[in-house]
This record gives sequence, C-alpha cells and structure tokens, in this order.
Amino acid sequence: MAKSKAPKGSKVWAVMSLVSAVGAARLSKTVLDKGWQAATGRKPPANPADPDVAMWEAVTWAAATGAAVALARMLAQRRAANYYVRSVGQLPPQLAKDGK
Repeated sequence: MAKSKAPKGSKVWAVMSLVSAVGAARLSKTVLDKGWQAATGRKPPANPADPDVAMWEAVTWAAATGAAVALARMLAQRRAANYYVRSVGQLPPQLAKDGK
C-alpha cells in the first residue's frame, strides 16, 4: 500500500477548512433567509432563475446570497487558519505564502 505524500497537517487543514466553510455557508443562508423575510415580508426566492420571480428580486437575492456566503466562508476559514496556527505553530501548506 503506497503512502500518501501529503503531510498529515494538510489533511487536517483540508477537513477544518471544509467544515468551517460549509458551516459558515449554512449559517449565512439561514440569516439571509430571515433577513429577507423581515425586510420584504415574503419568503426568499427558492430559485432566482425561475421566470416567475421578478427580475429585481432575483438579482437582489443572488447578489446578497453570493456576497454573504463568500464573506462568511472567508471569515470562517480565517478563524480556522488562526486556530490551526495556534495548534501547530505554522500555516497549513495550502495557505503558506509563495516563496516564504
């Protein structure tokens, strides 16, 4: 059986990164759904590509969810990276700066 060439820490980081990203995306989607309902009095569009959804609503929802989910994922992954650094003492190989 061949041994993996990836260091154990990189596998740990991959799992931490994935879990934090998925958790942040789910949380931000839940917050956005509630915020949309509070602001508009309606449920958010289930499928913004549906022609029955008003264009302004589809564009607004797509922009809001895209930005919020990306921001939440980035913040969660940064926190995970900080935790990784505190635990291991260095950045995971995937985040190491080029040439340093």
